[in-house]
Amino acid sequence: MSDTQGLVYLVGAGPGDPGLLTVRGLACLRKAEVVVYDGLVATELLAHVPASCERIYAGKKHSKAGSPLRQEDINALLIAKASAGLKVVRLKGGDPFVFGRGSEECLALRAAGIAFEVVPGVSAATAVPAYAGIPLTARGLSASAVLVTGHEASEKAEGQVDWKAVAGNHSIVLFMAWKKVGECVAKLLEAGCASNTPAAAIRWGTTARQRCVVSTLAELPALVGGEGMKPPMLVIIGKVVALREELDWFSRRPLFGRRIWVTRSGERALESLECLRELGARPIAAATTEICQPNQEQAQALRDSLANAHRFDWIFYTSATAVHACAKLLDGLGLDARALAGVRIAAVGRATHDALAEHGLRADLVGQGGNGGSLAEELVASSLGQVLRVLFPRAASGREEAMTILRAAGYEVELRAAYSSETRRASEPDLALPLQLLRKGELDAAAFFAPSQVEALCEIEPRASEYLAKLPVLAAIGKTTASALRDLGLRVHACADQPTSEDLASAIAKAFS
Repeated sequence: MSDTQGLVYLVGAGPGDPGLLTVRGLACLRKAEVVVYDGLVATELLAHVPASCERIYAGKKHSKAGSPLRQEDINALLIAKASAGLKVVRLKGGDPFVFGRGSEECLALRAAGIAFEVVPGVSAATAVPAYAGIPLTARGLSASAVLVTGHEASEKAEGQVDWKAVAGNHSIVLFMAWKKVGECVAKLLEAGCASNTPAAAIRWGTTARQRCVVSTLAELPALVGGEGMKPPMLVIIGKVVALREELDWFSRRPLFGRRIWVTRSGERALESLECLRELGARPIAAATTEICQPNQEQAQALRDSLANAHRFDWIFYTSATAVHACAKLLDGLGLDARALAGVRIAAVGRATHDALAEHGLRADLVGQGGNGGSLAEELVASSLGQVLRVLFPRAASGREEAMTILRAAGYEVELRAAYSSETRRASEPDLALPLQLLRKGELDAAAFFAPSQVEALCEIEPRASEYLAKLPVLAAIGKTTASALRDLGLRVHACADQPTSEDLASAIAKAFS
């Protein structure tokens, strides 16, 4: 192997829930230069790769992400990218070495002299039944489990499965058995399995799309066909299936299966997505706006203000985005947090407070009301009649409520544009699904995080207010965003007490309950 060759990481992504990715798998994604991913991999995981990373879809079916690749094509692709000296992550569903063809890819890499590392993943064999409330082993019911591929059930195939051994007194996990479930059941019955053995078929396991049907072994094929169960599907057979009714925990979450549009994307959406998934929801992240840099004149004006920050008593931050924008401008001047020494800082809420901490800054005042207006009132109340000089970096077209309150108190406010929020094009690929669901009335909720997102959606879809009015739950991160929705004549069902993703998710769950 030459010094210019790269390395291939075969990373198990888990069976669907992005939270099941291992710590090592996450570390590999964060340094990837190329990621080759399977069709069943949670695409949210791609948010962890560097912006410069090349993303290649390697699913076995046609997708918007790309055309299917044959196994030999995948092998050749991994070899070519690694031979070019790149760090390649081969992101595979479940565990690479459990019915994942990981060994075939490793053998091809070894033959080509390419170094590789296998990062085990959480296998569907254990995770899918666990999310359905079915333990593979349980004292008094099953002391062992066997994993079997359903592809081996055909009598014409020279199968390697010893069905008599499989039919012993243990739990059975059938992979890739959708087309062969009838044949698999016939083989097991013939091998001695009791016809009344509990059995379950689980589709989209570990995700909020999960669906589970339970029956006896003999009745399972008819039930799977009648219920329209399709891949990805796993079959569990054994006495342990009888525990599902008591141990089912995942489908009992308050937002289980609810499709919720999160009008954010990328890093800014990750916390919201995680909080909603914790409650069982199926969140869809697609921003209606994009954050853009201010124009040169605006950037220079803010740069000058920050370079002379000693002129101000307070810096008034109403968003984490403004914090990051100011930090970037300071860095461009060769300055850091020390340039703000002696200036007190007001932050609208926890997210803005946390953004300040990322840059070595601490807020002197953290608002309790969750919006710029209430923060302004708190600042005025705390100043005991002093006339203060305030630097207010914000969006170029921000709301005027905070400005009005500060100036009414006699403050000298220097307003500066730190960024602009622009409406995205309706043709953006990630907007297609949530817009389609909104128009068809198939969304359960939509969550907004800024008035600009509401306004942008109305530009993208002229009938947006009509469609939003029909949603079971309409949610806002705070009072200002809620007001923007109400200005359209809409009812807001959920409004966070504090402008945090956790509070918003809780408010949405409460609204559904």
